[in-house]
Amino acid sequence: MAEFVGVGAADEVPEGTANAFEVHGDEVAVARVGGALYAFSDICTHRGCNLSTEGEIDGTTIQCGCHGSVFSMETGEALEGPATEPVRTFGVREQDGQIQIEA
Repeated sequence: MAEFVGVGAADEVPEGTANAFEVHGDEVAVARVGGALYAFSDICTHRGCNLSTEGEIDGTTIQCGCHGSVFSMETGEALEGPATEPVRTFGVREQDGQIQIEA
C-alpha cells in the first residue's frame, strides 16, 4: 500500500506556480491551479528539462520551456510534441498546511 510523504509547506506552491520536491530519489513537480494540487514527474520525457522551473502553466497543462512539449498535469499525457511519452503522475494532497505526495 502506498503512503503519503510530506515534502514541504503548502505555501511553497502558490496559485499558478509549480515547485519541485524530491520523493524517494524522484524529482516530483507540484503545481497549484484553481486551488487544486497536481503532482507529476519534474523531468520532461523529451530531453530531460525541468518542468517546474522552465515550464509554463496554462490551465491543467504545462508546457516545457526547452522545446515546447505540452503535458496534462492531471494524467501526465503528452498532448503536444516533440515529447511522445507521458510524465508520471502522483497522488497529492494538502494536510495540516503540508503538501504530501503519494509514494
